[in-house]
Amino acid sequence: MPGLDSLIFLLLVGAVFYLMLYRPNKRRIDQHRSLIESVEEGDEVVTIGGLFGTVSAITDEQFHIEIAPGTTIRLAKSAIARRIEPEVADPAEEEQLHEGEDARDAGA
Repeated sequence: MPGLDSLIFLLLVGAVFYLMLYRPNKRRIDQHRSLIESVEEGDEVVTIGGLFGTVSAITDEQFHIEIAPGTTIRLAKSAIARRIEPEVADPAEEEQLHEGEDARDAGA
């Protein structure tokens, strides 16, 4: 059947399109949606424009971001690129730092 070959080809092209374009884009959209839902007041965020700030208020469609003391801007929720996680000190690094300070104190 000559029509069957073209049908199989179209199905393969559709499968490749789905696997290469649609699924990764959907995953990225889902990740961004979960990021937006997880942002709370007091979180430090980066906007898609590269502004760093702290979330001061959240409404249904907007975030109010304090970018400097006393300077607050309104942004659409979709404008948040990522949340900055607070730095957690590594106990091993702290211990090395304190050992270095002890060695300097003993030598002085």
